[in-house]
Amino acid sequence: MTIKQFEYKPLSHYSYAVLSEGKIALIDPERNPQQYYDFAKANNATIVAVIETHPHADFVSSHLEIHRETGATIYNSEKLGADYPHEYFDEGNTIHLGNTTLTAMNTPGHSPDSITIVATDGKETALLTGDTLFIGDVGRPDLREKAGNMQAKREELAEMMFETMQNKFSGLPDESVVFPAHGAGSLCGKNLSEAASSTLGEERKYNWAFKENSKEKFIETILDGQPFIPHYFGFNVDTNKAGAADLQTSIENIPFTENTKAEGLTVDVRAEADFKKGHLKGSINIQAASETAKFETWLGSIIQPNEAFTLVIDQKDNKNDILQRVAKIGYEKQVKEVITLSATNLESSEPLDLNHFKNNPEHYTIVDIRNQSEIEDGKIFENALAHPLNELRETAKKIPTDKPIVVHCAGGYRSAAGSSILENELKGVLIYDLSEAVKGFI
Repeated sequence: MTIKQFEYKPLSHYSYAVLSEGKIALIDPERNPQQYYDFAKANNATIVAVIETHPHADFVSSHLEIHRETGATIYNSEKLGADYPHEYFDEGNTIHLGNTTLTAMNTPGHSPDSITIVATDGKETALLTGDTLFIGDVGRPDLREKAGNMQAKREELAEMMFETMQNKFSGLPDESVVFPAHGAGSLCGKNLSEAASSTLGEERKYNWAFKENSKEKFIETILDGQPFIPHYFGFNVDTNKAGAADLQTSIENIPFTENTKAEGLTVDVRAEADFKKGHLKGSINIQAASETAKFETWLGSIIQPNEAFTLVIDQKDNKNDILQRVAKIGYEKQVKEVITLSATNLESSEPLDLNHFKNNPEHYTIVDIRNQSEIEDGKIFENALAHPLNELRETAKKIPTDKPIVVHCAGGYRSAAGSSILENELKGVLIYDLSEAVKGFI
């Protein structure tokens, strides 16, 4: 048995290929299936199964596309209520893959339909735990109150997770290798480790969810301090339940125009420095300038799933890559057009006089756009007003406009988006982005 882990860093997502005797089962594949095809070809193997541990909230899966292109059978829990061709994979069901046996365990808690896959080959055991068991944490239980086939209140799911952690893993050996669907940086949990895998023995020692707890204390702990829920999460659950359209078909016919302008909601993905030099009035700077930037998360946290928008990129050659990133969260159908900008009729952003700000902070309204959990851990500026970025388009009008406004986050990436939102929402007010200079105040 060979298990290949694939990582998509911007969403802190891990997907897997289990290979045995020339046959492959894919677990929780991301939107672009090409890497899995390449792996199969390199190993002279055939993809025969795709297993969804649950309908994911934070990314769109390619399970249906892989089924259509390879004939692989899709497996998931009956509780998922999938709208595409599939076979049930619930407690005790098995898939034989060469010398490897894949066995399903129903492990509700993150969602009512979550499963864990137990892969065994001789004395080897691996656990593909989806969003149930992470390294150092467990999946959050508050994402299925408004989406999916089976909806459940967070308290109900928290209780399910307690029962799962108390009972489901008890008969498995300490040497079992744990392979989760997410690592640190994911919004599907709150204290995920940087480690990409672990053993069940290590988790039993160090993961809080395996500690002896009353049900009441466990529920209190798991519900406390969870991150915000991005706008797109429920939309992705429903998209994955139905099965997404093929990736390339979805993006190849989106119009593209060079050296032009746009009206309406506009997302500019260029680097902050380029945006500030010249951008379209009213555009929002959600940067995709690096391969690891959390572009997808913030696109889906700032823009609603039903909002059409124009996408501004730096050059034509980057169109396909950017659209693939938009499609990771299923937003490609909302893109009206992709454009590059002409050099005329652009607005620039005013640079902050950092020395004046340091010496006269009372002359500014300071807006803290970090997440609520970050703000609760401690303010960087005592008099800053809390307006988390995921809510800023809705709360901007509540910000006083009698002084120039300085926007800050924790490192500079988010404040580029936040300051561009306020430039659009608060007309006639000087908006400054503290950007990376915030690090000098921490």
